[in-house]
Amino acid sequence: MITAEQAERLLADLVRIESVTPWLIPDGSGERAASAFVAEWAGDLLVEVATEEIAQGRVNTLLRLRGDAPGPTLCVNAHIDTVGFANWNDRALEPRVDGDMMIGLGAADDKAGCVAALLALRELRESGASLAGDLLIALVADEEGVSIGTEALLARHAKPAHGSAPEKGVDAIVHMAEVIQRLHRLDVDVFQAHPDPMNGRTVLHTGTISGGTDYATYPGSAVLGIEIGTQPGEHLTDRVRDIERIFEEVRALDPRFRGEVVIRLDREPFRAEGHEALYEAMDAATVDVLGKHLEPAGLNAWADSGLTQAAGVPTLMFGPLGGNFHAPEEWVSIPEVASSARIVEGAVRRFLG
Repeated sequence: MITAEQAERLLADLVRIESVTPWLIPDGSGERAASAFVAEWAGDLLVEVATEEIAQGRVNTLLRLRGDAPGPTLCVNAHIDTVGFANWNDRALEPRVDGDMMIGLGAADDKAGCVAALLALRELRESGASLAGDLLIALVADEEGVSIGTEALLARHAKPAHGSAPEKGVDAIVHMAEVIQRLHRLDVDVFQAHPDPMNGRTVLHTGTISGGTDYATYPGSAVLGIEIGTQPGEHLTDRVRDIERIFEEVRALDPRFRGEVVIRLDREPFRAEGHEALYEAMDAATVDVLGKHLEPAGLNAWADSGLTQAAGVPTLMFGPLGGNFHAPEEWVSIPEVASSARIVEGAVRRFLG
């Protein structure tokens, strides 16, 4: 049986390995060291282990347990990369336990998911489970970046089942301040005031800003980085139109203003479809482990699940309780990591049984 002690040990080992995505932090190490650790950890399991390079220095780790009979492939996808840790670099890679919680970089997002998948795989292999179909554990790269790991996984392996002269100066920073004020008003008046009943408040927030060359020169340009969310049934073009309307308002104040929206990443909102059989297996396993049914919920954030569902692969998101995502003192519940692993194991047995 999968125990909390197993979960704690493996999770601590993974947290100690720096696997920051270089897409966010240029000197981040990426996933290779974590991949090597996982390959060694699985060395005694007699399962197929592959490290697939998807870009220079970036890798996915795939572990496949072959079934005893033909059937579908069930993929458990968890990402092994993390965000940066500049705000707590003295302790982020030193996992510590506080009561039932483990605190450390990636503990919740998403090394706990990796641990749940790996422990479920070990239990299935060591118990001699008979599966009609293959179990594929995919520990992917770059979910915290632009999801090149899951994109490569789908391209290579997925089979869809059925997205001093002020009067002459143009002060771009002042113009940008007008834009930011209006973006904030849109966020508060529209998105905060009218949350989606399933997914909660639509994400629209300013994340970065840069502009100007020196104190003595009027800035000719400024760049604002915005995280923009969409709800099912919407598209990024809906938010772009909102921003362009704001540009028109600012231009009415000063005709010299010019604004342009440059999209760095565009993903379709995730909506689970065609997942009924998988949900039934997960729900039954949850009843076995926790004595209660799953409670469907939305998530007001992007995840690789959007890519798999868009590719025609029925997808569910599932994981243990955690908090402080992308922030100092990130934590995850150790007992829930172990419970999640047991639920994954039970769901695999049912779905591929």
